[in-house]
Amino acid sequence: MWDALVDVVKNAYTAGLGEGTVPRPVIMPLVRGELVGLIWVRPLKVGEDALTGIAELANIAAAAGADEVLLAWETHDVATACQLPIVGLAPCLNMVLATPGGHVLHQFPYTEQLLARSPEGWASVAPDWRPAPAPQPGGELAPPIQAAVNFAFTPIELNDPDPFGATVVLMEEHGYRVRLTEAFAR
Repeated sequence: MWDALVDVVKNAYTAGLGEGTVPRPVIMPLVRGELVGLIWVRPLKVGEDALTGIAELANIAAAAGADEVLLAWETHDVATACQLPIVGLAPCLNMVLATPGGHVLHQFPYTEQLLARSPEGWASVAPDWRPAPAPQPGGELAPPIQAAVNFAFTPIELNDPDPFGATVVLMEEHGYRVRLTEAFAR
């Protein structure tokens, strides 16, 4: 399943960069090895809102009772949005596989090959994937990603007969893009 998820995320990044955008951070919760779905962060304002918005990706994982989560983000994009220093490889697609017992950081560095530039100055690029460094057990994560990892395994207390469904609705209302697998769709 890991290789399939890596391929999905890399393909999404390649398509997004080709359209002149960096795909938003995404979380993929798993329950007993079954993918719950893909949840992309809502539109963010630079600064505190970005820190909060990324950390809140954990809500669906927590509501689903996830026992594993996979988060993906781009180094420069998250650092810029959250007004944080760039730590680690950039440009780089990062993926962290986390369980309640710890996490492993996987990095997929790339260089950008310019495809086109719009009259407004937007560039569409193709990633030229570079050799990936060895996975890093306990590797350093950007603060909002670390918060999402931490909160993903903290049970959500909602006074609702369907806490998972209520969480999905609330997140969608706040602008998160939620795509659940058939087993978890309501």
